Amino acid sequence: MKINDRLLRLGYNDKLQDYLTVYNGKNNSDYLAGRVAVVNRGLYKVFTAEGEVLAAISGKMQHRTDSLDQYPVVGDWVIVNAADSALGHSVINEIFPRKSRFSRKVAGRKTSEQILAANIDYLFICISLNQDFNIRRLERYLIMAWEGGACPVIALTKADLCADIPQKLSQVQTAALGVNTHVVSVVSQKGLAILKEYLKTGQTVALIGSSGVGKSTLINYLAGSEILSTSPVRRSDSKGRHTTTHRELVMLKDGGIVIDTPGMRELHIMDVDQGINSTFKDIEELARSCRFRDCRHQTEPHCAVKQAVESGELSAKRLGNYFKLQKEAAYMERKNRIKQIKNKSS
Repeated sequence: MKINDRLLRLGYNDKLQDYLTVYNGKNNSDYLAGRVAVVNRGLYKVFTAEGEVLAAISGKMQHRTDSLDQYPVVGDWVIVNAADSALGHSVINEIFPRKSRFSRKVAGRKTSEQILAANIDYLFICISLNQDFNIRRLERYLIMAWEGGACPVIALTKADLCADIPQKLSQVQTAALGVNTHVVSVVSQKGLAILKEYLKTGQTVALIGSSGVGKSTLINYLAGSEILSTSPVRRSDSKGRHTTTHRELVMLKDGGIVIDTPGMRELHIMDVDQGINSTFKDIEELARSCRFRDCRHQTEPHCAVKQAVESGELSAKRLGNYFKLQKEAAYMERKNRIKQIKNKSS
């Protein structure tokens, strides 16, 4: 079956089509595939081959859904029926398997996972080269990107406001080994053209970063028009306002899809061992040379990691953040294990 051109532009493929065919066969139905563009108070704006529809999840799906990560999010592919005249909207019956996601722990004391966006090919981590420049925050973003299955790309924004670009670029390249990094400025048009190369037809790019780093401005450049509102940052501390208040999937006229996200005040990681290992590959590699296989890099003798810090090969701050994030991930693992035990016994 030939795939509709609009769906192809949204990133639909033969694998998703096969999933829909099997689902329709099992349910003796003729449902459509669509991609979630906006989520707002239990209603979903969904792009389909037949145009844009408003939808809500079905009662059956609502009944079997018991955690936040099982609800549709921006970027999800979903199975929808035609609009119901009595309800006034379409109904979402199923979520296609996600190939990637970007998620964090929900704000507050709960340990639930909040998926911010799904089915991302590239995750643009936007870090401003002004007073808000923060390597430790970058390391958290990288962990979440690697863990979720998206390919991270770093966009160092507002290059026109930075007098020491080489120094900051060096810090980023040390913290993000092997990750493509681009220095950009919308004001001076520096380095912007290469970002468009990631936006081939059907490819999805999500942008993350603190408020005021220029995500919406970058999207407007990629779109070729002012499709998102922007506002200036405070001069005193370079902090931005939350111009973007919700996540939204936008189809670009020249191909590609972008997902804009609000700036995040809290960025707590989940149980992310693989993400930590990928982000701190230099420390993991050094650890292989420690005398003891279970070396904790604290007081053990002949520790290659401690020796690297003493020689200046490894930053003490980077190692400290590595320890901190490991503890945070271990805490989340324990909390989730207790939660699973309670759920089984109830």
